[in-house]
Amino acid sequence: MAKRSGYPNVLAIVLAGGEGKRLMPLTADRAKPAVPFGGIYRLIDFALSNVVNSGYRKIVVLTQYKSHSLDRHVSKTWRMSTMLGNYVTTVPAQQRIDKSWFQGSADAIYQSLNLIHDERPDIVVVAGADHVYRMDFSHMVERHIDSGAGVTVAAIRQPVALADQFGVIELGTTNTHRIQAFLEKPKNAIGLADSPQEILASMGIYVFNADVLIDAVTRDAEREGSMRDMGGDIVPDFVRRGEAFVYDVKDNPIPGSTDRDHGYWRDVGTIDSYYDAQMDLISVHPVFNLYNYEWPIYTDHGNHPPAKFVHGSSGRVGEALDSAVSPGVVISGGHVSSSVLSPGVHVHSYAKITDSVLLDFVEVGRNATIHRAIIDKSVVVPPGVSIGVSRADDLARGFTVTDSGITVVGKSHEVRP
Repeated sequence: MAKRSGYPNVLAIVLAGGEGKRLMPLTADRAKPAVPFGGIYRLIDFALSNVVNSGYRKIVVLTQYKSHSLDRHVSKTWRMSTMLGNYVTTVPAQQRIDKSWFQGSADAIYQSLNLIHDERPDIVVVAGADHVYRMDFSHMVERHIDSGAGVTVAAIRQPVALADQFGVIELGTTNTHRIQAFLEKPKNAIGLADSPQEILASMGIYVFNADVLIDAVTRDAEREGSMRDMGGDIVPDFVRRGEAFVYDVKDNPIPGSTDRDHGYWRDVGTIDSYYDAQMDLISVHPVFNLYNYEWPIYTDHGNHPPAKFVHGSSGRVGEALDSAVSPGVVISGGHVSSSVLSPGVHVHSYAKITDSVLLDFVEVGRNATIHRAIIDKSVVVPPGVSIGVSRADDLARGFTVTDSGITVVGKSHEVRP
């Protein structure tokens, strides 16, 4: 495709090689970015939708661990017209440099520099594949170009009390966009000058001039003791040289956003955060609004019939309240509330599901009870069984139970009566 005068050629690199150990057992059989979310989506759909909505149509997805499910989803879902040079392609670890796999996010890019050399972009946008958010990358790219920075890091404001959960950005006193320090999970973070109760947390999203990125990851590969990490090694190197700038996502314009969901960003790296983000979707005025058609989240959820609610006799009513119900779901005389149901879920008579997440083709038998649980794909819950009611019983049956009390049943796990 011919390059438009005045517009930079942008390549997006989506880092999707994460193992996702803290999301076990949901990642026992799939890469973290392939974990289902919000009924019909995969986590990677959010990053890819943001890139495409930003006008960038040249996208590489770097994969590594258990990537089959992820590769299949991307290849089936994310197909664009090649006539105009558009593409979304998954690229596995290829051992192009030596016989090692990706040693970190920076090493993943270093081992994949052939992609940048082949595309010859002006700008490279680097984003993770496992966060839930909306963002117009083109606005950040414009700010990056105007600033002359070596790297621009996207950041979101978070309460200072949560600073020890994030990479925290401290700003200079003379230039409020230049990063003075990049601190990894500090215990005594200093609040922002304009908002002392908040800090700027890195979102793991970066914009580089292509030649600058090539130089940075090449030098890092030669640096003894480096962990080969974008946030831990590459960005601090730019900070030391005074060439790292911040982009505050509060300034990011998203068409159709509201004051309630503008600036929403969740790292769903743990079972608890994954569960909480799912619950954010289903309130009357959701914290994250999936129904923003001006900035849609794209996916392909297959060929499913409409959802169906059957049986309406007294005491046997198929109903779902304050819930997200996907195509292909059948609620046959059961009760569902405050839950997210993925395609193909079948809830039988007198079953009760509350505050839970059920993934594709879960079947819930008569009189079963599920509460504050995540049930992975293709699990059959026998009639009369309770999940999420007794912690001791759940642990005895081999389920995962978090400290906060969320019960997780792994994919195709055999649940005994």
